[in-house]
Amino acid sequence: MSDCSCYHCGLPVPDDVDLAVDIGGQRRAMCCYGCQAVAQSIVDNGLEDYYRSRDALPESPREAMPAILDQLTLFDHADFQKSFVKELGTGEREASLLLEGITCSACIWLNERHLGKLAGVTAVDINYATRRARVRWDESKIKLSDILVAIAAIGYRAYPYDAAKNEELSRKERRDALWRLWVAGFGMMQVMMYAFPMYIADGDMTADIESLMRWASLVLTLPVVFYSSAPFFRNAWRDLKLRRVGMDVPVALGVGTAFIASVWATLVQAGEVYFDSVTMFVFFLLGGRFLEMTARQKALGVTEALAKLLPAFAQKLPNFPADRSAEQRVAADLRPGDYVLVRPGDIVPADGRVVEGVSCADESLLTGESKPVAKAPGDAVTGGSINAESPLVVQVEQVGEGTRLSAIVSLMERAALEKPRIVEMADRIASYFVAVLLAVAVLVAVGWYWVDPSRALWITVSVLVVTCPCALSLATPVALTVSAGALARDGLLVTRGHAIETLARATHFVFDKTGTLTTGHMHLIAAEVFGNLSRAEALAVAAALERNSEHPVATALRRAAGEAAFDAVDARAEPGQGIEADVNGRRYRIGRPDYALAAGGERPPLLAEWLDSGDTIVVLGDETGCLALFRIGDEIRSEAAALVADLRQAGRQVVLLTGDAVAVAKRVAGRLGIDDVRAGATPQGKHDAVTALQAAGAVVAMVGDGVNDAPVLAQAQVSVAMGGGAQLARTQSDLVLLSENLEHLRRGLRRALKTLVVIRQNLGWSFAYNFVALPLAIAGYVTPWMAGIGMSASSLLVVLNSLRIQRLEDA
Repeated sequence: MSDCSCYHCGLPVPDDVDLAVDIGGQRRAMCCYGCQAVAQSIVDNGLEDYYRSRDALPESPREAMPAILDQLTLFDHADFQKSFVKELGTGEREASLLLEGITCSACIWLNERHLGKLAGVTAVDINYATRRARVRWDESKIKLSDILVAIAAIGYRAYPYDAAKNEELSRKERRDALWRLWVAGFGMMQVMMYAFPMYIADGDMTADIESLMRWASLVLTLPVVFYSSAPFFRNAWRDLKLRRVGMDVPVALGVGTAFIASVWATLVQAGEVYFDSVTMFVFFLLGGRFLEMTARQKALGVTEALAKLLPAFAQKLPNFPADRSAEQRVAADLRPGDYVLVRPGDIVPADGRVVEGVSCADESLLTGESKPVAKAPGDAVTGGSINAESPLVVQVEQVGEGTRLSAIVSLMERAALEKPRIVEMADRIASYFVAVLLAVAVLVAVGWYWVDPSRALWITVSVLVVTCPCALSLATPVALTVSAGALARDGLLVTRGHAIETLARATHFVFDKTGTLTTGHMHLIAAEVFGNLSRAEALAVAAALERNSEHPVATALRRAAGEAAFDAVDARAEPGQGIEADVNGRRYRIGRPDYALAAGGERPPLLAEWLDSGDTIVVLGDETGCLALFRIGDEIRSEAAALVADLRQAGRQVVLLTGDAVAVAKRVAGRLGIDDVRAGATPQGKHDAVTALQAAGAVVAMVGDGVNDAPVLAQAQVSVAMGGGAQLARTQSDLVLLSENLEHLRRGLRRALKTLVVIRQNLGWSFAYNFVALPLAIAGYVTPWMAGIGMSASSLLVVLNSLRIQRLEDA
């Protein structure tokens, strides 16, 4: 340990730390990045006198350190980090945080840039709509508390993310906003009561009465400026200290300038006062922001509802099946292998499998499927679903982060934190626009001062307020957030930030076959009988022979036979060939053609035709020859044809890309109306096929299922994985079809297209509004209160237009 002490906090500086800040013309040593960030912020803000005053104080340097650092060191404890920090590798950590104080896209940019400069921080992503931050760092180079201190140094607060804390902050945000709005509204109404007589008097009011009106208006405007407008001034001051230009800078300048000028006019009893305009546009601006905040929080309802879906308690059966007495336990304490009782109306506390009882489950929040799903012994149940009818005993298989619900929430969080290219572009434009706006305001002030000094002030204020690009910064993120929530309700989970935009722009839709366009479950396509058995009898004999087999073909035959069944005795199985047994005193064989017809007899001509189809052909025979042929294949999803027809009607190219035989692929493609069929493809062949399409200029959307689809899902510009597919395929995909219902993908595509239209409308409106409003304000046709209405209305219009995405007509 070095003998050197940290100049900021007084603690010893570790030997391997070489950090410093220039204070008072000298290089001062710092013990950590947190102290360095705070000290640098103090210097940058011209507050170096703090250190001279502090050194003269009797308390120790440690006591002079900001109290927040003491609180934040708790975040470095491993036990404390369990709920919100992930270990990604050797020394690398990732935290999910909730930021307080975010008001506009400039706040996002500031935090990302500020944290990105810290040594050891490898990634920072912040979502405007959710206020969620994902921060990744190297534990060997920087501590989490140092990162949080750096956030606090620029005027924000960070908390570990959890649904309860987020809801608490949302309530606090709404409550504060309502109070500020109420004070502004009350002040506006009262000030207008004094301003209106002055307007209609038109100079006929006596000086003492006019002075009284002005002083009364000043008193009523004070709480509006110093309380209701406080966030504007606080945020603007923070931005200016950090040499940044945020959305609140022009607002604060407009409000502050008009108020100061009005106060001066009141004191000297000369000139115009603008108290009515100040209170009015503060009220309208706060009203617009409150409605925007409410709409944003409503749009996030799906994610928050999922995060809170699992119950706090569960009815555990500690001695099942010997004892069926249930004991209430904390759901978080459940472990794999435990048995729980789920009564009708209760929420399933963890992923598991039914061991007793028959019921149905409501999985609509998880998959978007509105119909209850039947559950019987052996069926899987998902934590967060609702037991609808009868009691179930469930054996727990997955808990905590291993549950399907946890994976869904994690993927939604990942998508929310990723910033699509279109959002980054809008943010850059908005930041440049504010700087240009301030420059224009200065020129307007100078120009009008020479033309008509009496109008210069209020015209400049109008320019500052009316063209603040709040609507531009909201145009894209709000629309994408609303769309992602609506898609999740439809059972299509967005896991990457760019997915919605890219899905809407896709020119080629490439489908895998098995498990995607088909269900992945074998079923009986056709049956032909040739002996003295009826079709029903042949199926009953086949089901009897296959009774003890778990093969998918055997399952398909038993399902086709239904209730009809015979008993088979003296069964002998030949692995890979078939089964031989006695049924009703007669010896039968079922399986491959060569095995089933080994005793002799002619092969039906139909057998060769069916074998060429590529489907699985099962033969039932005896010593007389062939008795029946069964053609078994994968069942095409009932919604697939409508999806393909929609895509073709929209001018999209549809490709079937599968590893199955050509005959099978062409049969499926023919039934669905797909012309471009590429069969027999290996995983590398699928990857190469998509790469070739992209090289020709295609924007490829790949829809697949299974581990062998992971490489091609990653290669496509946008990928959709079936919710029941392999975990690797889901993590590589940009969207997950949780319901495995292709109708939901069809609706999702329409919603993505509508989202892109809404974003274009929002951006078009934002640019058109500023293009029209700025010249009118410069020309003096827009008063300050009109500017407040215009700015608030433009932001509100963008939000309301985005909410239209939740409604999908003609789907």
